[in-house]
Amino acid sequence: MRIKFTVPPQYDGKLVKEFLRRECMVSSTLFTQLKRIENGVTNNGIHTKATDRVRYNDIIEITLPEDKSDITPVDLPVNILYEDEYLIAVDKAPFMAVHPVHGHIDDTLANALAYYAKQKGEVWTFRAVNRLDRDTSGVVLIAKNMYSSPILSATAKKKYIAVCQGKIEQSGTVNAPIRIKAGHTIERETGEGGVSAITHYYPIRYGNGHTLTEFSLETGRTHQIRVHMSSIGHPLAGDDMYGGSLDKIGRQALHCASVTFLHPESREYMTAESPLPGEFWDILDKE
Repeated sequence: MRIKFTVPPQYDGKLVKEFLRRECMVSSTLFTQLKRIENGVTNNGIHTKATDRVRYNDIIEITLPEDKSDITPVDLPVNILYEDEYLIAVDKAPFMAVHPVHGHIDDTLANALAYYAKQKGEVWTFRAVNRLDRDTSGVVLIAKNMYSSPILSATAKKKYIAVCQGKIEQSGTVNAPIRIKAGHTIERETGEGGVSAITHYYPIRYGNGHTLTEFSLETGRTHQIRVHMSSIGHPLAGDDMYGGSLDKIGRQALHCASVTFLHPESREYMTAESPLPGEFWDILDKE
């Protein structure tokens, strides 16, 4: 894949490296790779070096390294929300792991997308910008090449919706470090010695002893929303690891409702959205 950039007037006379790194958002890792590819970077069709100068209206092109995939393709259902040459956004169903782990080698979202890509005659490394727990549903954003991956990772903003037990009267913030619970390998808790974690929550609707709540995160710690809401007495419905009840739903009621990101080519912000699962409304409305 080749990507083309036009030099704007403010970069006239600047180094090729400066233009690509600052204006084009080419990562240092990719830039190193480009230097190893024949004609990895060209200026008006001629090979150019990092220390060469660019001029206003020059056409700089980069050739991305060939991608590869070591994920086993498996024919599994996948719901595509948006796709182009740079990225793919999918609506992940609950009870599906994002990538292969012990116990889930060939039934993951990565396996499904490897099969999807193969059917299209494409090969790209699975680069999940955001990763959801197996039981969490919603938007997962995947970068399809080395250029788009760091741009999407740096700009992606996630919005989560959950059903919390009890009545949450007003918006608030939980600012509490999270650590691995003593004697456990997966379960977390708040406490001294943990990593910084900040969660903002906004109640949307109350019903049937539960509150539909929106979340925005300043940090992205493992189980952050689940641990923080449990710590203030409002565990997620179905989250029995952190004190939630399984009476209303058989998994933690957590959903990634949207991911907003800067598109690597258009440089405009886009949003991929997933509708709230009907079972969340059932918790609020059905006795």
